[in-house]
Amino acid sequence: MSAKILALDTATENCSVALLAFDKVFVRSEVAPRDHTKKILPMVDEVLKEAGLTLQDLDALAFGQGPGSFTGVRIGIGIAQGLAFGADLPMIGVSTLAAMAQGSYRLHQAEQVACAIDARMSEVYWGRFQRQEDGSWANVDEECVIAPDELVQRTPSDAQCWHTAGTGWQTYQAPLAELPLTLKAGDVLFPDAQDMVILAEQAWREGRSVNAEEASPVYLRDTVAWKKLPGRE
Repeated sequence: MSAKILALDTATENCSVALLAFDKVFVRSEVAPRDHTKKILPMVDEVLKEAGLTLQDLDALAFGQGPGSFTGVRIGIGIAQGLAFGADLPMIGVSTLAAMAQGSYRLHQAEQVACAIDARMSEVYWGRFQRQEDGSWANVDEECVIAPDELVQRTPSDAQCWHTAGTGWQTYQAPLAELPLTLKAGDVLFPDAQDMVILAEQAWREGRSVNAEEASPVYLRDTVAWKKLPGRE
């Protein structure tokens, strides 16, 4: 039987919660860019009630660690840490970019995915992922925040077909079209907790969880300062 893991994400315009339990995934998801704080906890309550579980019944709590909106990432990790502390649960951070790759596989069986989230300020959060035989995803490019024109210059030519995912492809359509890659347009725009929980379960099996006080976000922009919890260094 699989582990019981709750995942939540508010890093982008999408607000989502997923609960993996009894080899099923219970899901709530809504694009609600300004209502994350209002919607996320009711979504948590709904999936727990649907599965007949409480937080104390779970094995771990996963969260979208970014990259994404600074405010959205901060909301997500803050709520996730609060829940994890209250139920004494370990935490698993999941990349929002890797989650979109997993979403592309869930919907289209895509095994090579190029992810670009609109990072504002004329930049994208970028990452390329290749699915492995064990179901994990290997980073082909290190996750980064980068201007599309610079990304075009840095990316080596690759004849393999890459599915696109993320809002960056629409926002910066013209410059990203110059990438020396063979691209297939995908329809995954946002990360979703139902894909994060699958990646979190893999991490759980491999022992890659942390105590709640050690959970941290990924912003990628060095200029963003994260206010650490009391006792953290």
